[in-house]
Amino acid sequence: MTIGIDASRANRDFKTGTEWYSYYLITNLVKIDKENKYILYSDKPLNRAFLNDLDLDNNKNVKVKVLEWPFKYFWTMGRLSLEMIFRRPDVLFVPAHSLPLFFPKKTINTIHDIAFISNQSIYGQEVLSSSSNRVDKFLRFLVKIFTLGRYNFKSIDYLKWSTKFALKRARKIITVSHFTKNDILKNYKKVKVDKIKVVYNGFPNNIYHLISDEASMNNVLRRYGIEEPFLLYIGRMERKKNIYNLIEGFAYFKENNKDSREKLVLIGSAGFGYDEMRYMIEELCLENDVIILGWVDEVDLPFIFNKAQIFIFPSLYEGFGIPVLQAMACGAPVLLSNIEVLQEVAQDNALFFDRFDPIDLSEKISNILNNEDLRRELISKGLSHSKNFSWEKCARETLAEINSL
Repeated sequence: MTIGIDASRANRDFKTGTEWYSYYLITNLVKIDKENKYILYSDKPLNRAFLNDLDLDNNKNVKVKVLEWPFKYFWTMGRLSLEMIFRRPDVLFVPAHSLPLFFPKKTINTIHDIAFISNQSIYGQEVLSSSSNRVDKFLRFLVKIFTLGRYNFKSIDYLKWSTKFALKRARKIITVSHFTKNDILKNYKKVKVDKIKVVYNGFPNNIYHLISDEASMNNVLRRYGIEEPFLLYIGRMERKKNIYNLIEGFAYFKENNKDSREKLVLIGSAGFGYDEMRYMIEELCLENDVIILGWVDEVDLPFIFNKAQIFIFPSLYEGFGIPVLQAMACGAPVLLSNIEVLQEVAQDNALFFDRFDPIDLSEKISNILNNEDLRRELISKGLSHSKNFSWEKCARETLAEINSL
């Protein structure tokens, strides 16, 4: 059987969650499967790191096909669709993007989340949670503005169309959590339950693990200007990630713990609300206590995770939450917002706080830092729990779903 895979997202130079999912899933699929043939479709030549991990010299069943396209946009709808008309594989797998207009009967698509639908209601809960009836109308208007900051009118229309198209036309849909599956079924009533299969994400456990080399860890911290002790957040710096409540919760913690030396390290690309976050840090007089690093190369992240006093993930919405597993595998106690998907992924191996209550976040930070037994318990449970996840396991379960089409 010939399996075609859209590898365009996996070939991005700067990757975030869905791109890493594609990258690691593809490289693990070709590593474990020697029976099927693979065609990897891309809009440009594969970068060196991707080619090295594919190890094409030892994986003769893998072919890379660069589909050139003269335009900046519509590669999937245009060029990949043309390829599917004239030279379609037995199965097409699209791990992190929309389906082309034409595709084989046996097509499978991963939908990571439907945040473009859910975000408006999430922001509504956040903004209206403490409002009076007199200002509700104005705040609902702000909700729309907040949502459009993450997804503009055109992208919302496209995401709505492409998701509905995939749910209707793909033979099978993979979601990365039961939460995402249920979210889809709640918002798309006509989708059959048995069409959607849940396959949990993994993480690169060959990279994220306990590190004993203090000198190397200290060198990485010094290179990025990170002072110990520190609390850590990794993810996009945007409103959806609840970054404002994280900053406010940290401010409460510093106010109630005058002698604390803890810094807050923020790692990730800037998103909608970044400028307001910087302004908030200044207004709360936290300029010397918050370290903003932006995007950090993945090879350095495990060293930073290993040194963190606490890893905090305050999101209002996630499809899965891979950084949670990365932190656990590196021995960092994990403090999470109490959203459904993070409770599904972490179970009872993390501490949770009310996502709308920065005071609760502040108190939970203090609990972990001042209770050594709790800290040790979270570290031990996290290390054990993270062993249940890997990209190889994800690839094997995904391959089983492909083979069953």
